[in-house]
Amino acid sequence: MPTIFYIISGMQSESLFINKEHYKLHLKRFWKQENAPSILLIHGSIEDGKIFYSKSGKGLAPFLAANGFDVFVADLRGRGKSTPHPSANHNFGHASAFEEDIPDFIEEINRTKGQGPHHLISHSWGGVHLMAYLAKNDLEDLKSLVFFGSKRDIRVKSLKKWWTVNVIWFGFCTFLAKTKGYLPARKYKIGSADEAKDYFLEVNKWVRSKDWKDHRDGFDYAAALQSKNIPPILSITGSSDTEIGHPVDCKRLLKEIGDQENFVFKVIGKKQGYQHDYDHINLLTHKDAKNDHFKEVLEWLKNPKIKS
Repeated sequence: MPTIFYIISGMQSESLFINKEHYKLHLKRFWKQENAPSILLIHGSIEDGKIFYSKSGKGLAPFLAANGFDVFVADLRGRGKSTPHPSANHNFGHASAFEEDIPDFIEEINRTKGQGPHHLISHSWGGVHLMAYLAKNDLEDLKSLVFFGSKRDIRVKSLKKWWTVNVIWFGFCTFLAKTKGYLPARKYKIGSADEAKDYFLEVNKWVRSKDWKDHRDGFDYAAALQSKNIPPILSITGSSDTEIGHPVDCKRLLKEIGDQENFVFKVIGKKQGYQHDYDHINLLTHKDAKNDHFKEVLEWLKNPKIKS
């Protein structure tokens, strides 16, 4: 049974659990109005749904709920309160996220609300999960998407990127995943959630690949998405996100899926008129975000616009 508790006046939250044969999925819900339009939030790699909220009720998810939305935050398989967590004895592949987990979360939202979700929001690799899902599926009620630092591949070149991505991620993390049987990201303070070995290695294949194709059957995700009429997308990234969500790489994802007229891309930093030069994480977690770019995201969700 879900557990309901109040985090701020008038707002409720609950944990919904989806029981599968060998694992359990967790979906966190924040809302004030039962009939509010719904949003599904999907986190990225080596993290869980708490990138979108804190125990004290701060973060993007509570902010959107307080401003008229019914917000559902996913913990993908093995992350957060979705159990069991990755280990040498609990392995699963990358496709589990967009072929099984996301469909299960959407089904649970439909069961709870009778429709939806109306909007999809992602952080980092969560955007790839969502677009891979949409390449093969249609959502009748979907109105828009928002990406926070989402990219599909990393091509930007710098000394910092070489150290963070090539040495730590592709080198050290790959060594850990292959020798330990999973990536113990928490133990080595690489991230807030561990990753299954196959999931981690398969993500890396896409990050390093020029073409966005399924390694199992050759399905071309980019071509499939380019042939679709995708709802409006607002893609934002921090001006200080120089390695994992560099503006050049984030913008290329939009081009790869068709660069439609209803895709809008923005860099969030002081030069662009915002309060701070945000990075990959504090783009979502900074205490000033709610009075800065979160307001812009809120307006977008209420009225998605075509780029000027």
